[in-house]
Amino acid sequence: MARKGPGYAAPVRRILVALLVLLLLGIFLFWQIDSPRAERMRAAVVDRFVPGFEWVMAPVTRLGRMAAGFQSYARLYEQNQELRRELQKMAAWREAAVQLEQENAKLLAQNNVRIDPALTYISGVVLTDSGSAFRQSVLLNVGARDGILDGWATMDGLGLVGRISGVGEATSRVMLLTDPSSRIPVTILPSGQHALLSGDNTALPALEFIESPENLRPGDRVISSGDGGVFPPGLPVGQVALATDGRLRVRLAADYGRLEFLRVLRSHPPEQLADTGLLIPPPTADFIGPPMPPVVTPAPAAEPADD
Repeated sequence: MARKGPGYAAPVRRILVALLVLLLLGIFLFWQIDSPRAERMRAAVVDRFVPGFEWVMAPVTRLGRMAAGFQSYARLYEQNQELRRELQKMAAWREAAVQLEQENAKLLAQNNVRIDPALTYISGVVLTDSGSAFRQSVLLNVGARDGILDGWATMDGLGLVGRISGVGEATSRVMLLTDPSSRIPVTILPSGQHALLSGDNTALPALEFIESPENLRPGDRVISSGDGGVFPPGLPVGQVALATDGRLRVRLAADYGRLEFLRVLRSHPPEQLADTGLLIPPPTADFIGPPMPPVVTPAPAAEPADD
């Protein structure tokens, strides 16, 4: 078995490490000396050795640039997320602004509708739409506390919508003109003919009991006639249209697809005369023709005298 030689590696390694530490300590102390001569020596060492170590500093420089780029990317990512959040907020604000603009346009359209100046009205907001195959109506947020009465007409910004068919304390129900139970008298212009507009659960209610259908043309205006006191006269209803089945119908002026605000028209019954004695009666008509002979009344017969 061969012998191992004396172990010189460990002592030599310790000596080299000690020398390296002393060398570094000396360089450190030399670099801290505040002396013009030492400064010149340090400058000479830097000029001699540092330019040759650029390849050593290249990885460090590249790593520094990568770190700066990553920090810049992180800042850009945060800014992008912030811009996304701001864009979402702006989209919500834009949607709210569009809705307000639409509501404002509808309210302005209601103000542009020409009705009798003597008619006053109450504006209400449509709460729910309970349209079905057998009943078409909407619910308003005005009721008895606002003075709403059954039978009052309702309009949007374009034309007649229906009438009040049920009143609660804070809400009221509006029966639409398309409801099968709806029947209103109308006048067709320019012919001036009277007819009955009957709802049949379609978007085009039918015209019934027309005096002279041959005098009507598609596009003729249809307004409320006021007959029977159902609605005030002159309210815009729509235009005459010829359906595919050959019947005359009415294309309603009201926008039934977007009923948001409705105007309830106050209509009161005509005043009843309580005292007719104050009226001046008309003069009696004079008889035309030859005068009538005078009427002669016969005298009563004399009674006989008693003996």
